[in-house]
Amino acid sequence: MKYLSIIGELGGIWILAAIIMLCFRKTRATGVMVMCALLIGALIGEVGLKHLVCRPRPFIVNPDVIPPITPPSGYSFPSGHSCSSFVAVTIMFVRDKRIGIPALVLGILIAFSRLYNYVHFPSDVLCGILLGIISAIIVLVIFKKTGFDKKLSGDLKYKSTEN
Repeated sequence: MKYLSIIGELGGIWILAAIIMLCFRKTRATGVMVMCALLIGALIGEVGLKHLVCRPRPFIVNPDVIPPITPPSGYSFPSGHSCSSFVAVTIMFVRDKRIGIPALVLGILIAFSRLYNYVHFPSDVLCGILLGIISAIIVLVIFKKTGFDKKLSGDLKYKSTEN
């Protein structure tokens, strides 16, 4: 569980996955979408909600329990690990279930690790998951409506303007 929390730190595993996807035309749009949705989720969750709600972490509320990982600083609500995980999971699952299903398993494990390691309350994780899904859906809809998903993957055939 310690390792799962570490790889989810700052959305690291998901940023790495997005960078790898950017290297291939077939997955480029998915990588860009993940990066955009991670940014939205971080702005709303980490910059906005955490400082608006100011919820202390469980190990602060109950100092008798010492987390098995280095105690994170900052506020508890919502879980950034859960948000970033479900941003990536949602987009990957919608775009390609072959990578979405393993991402879902990893995302669930990362979210659970935050509870196991006693650094988030269940509502922090649940709201982080919901924020991640909502951020991903916003990006998926925008890319679909504008056609950016097809442009980035090279799916659109542009007519030549030459006569």
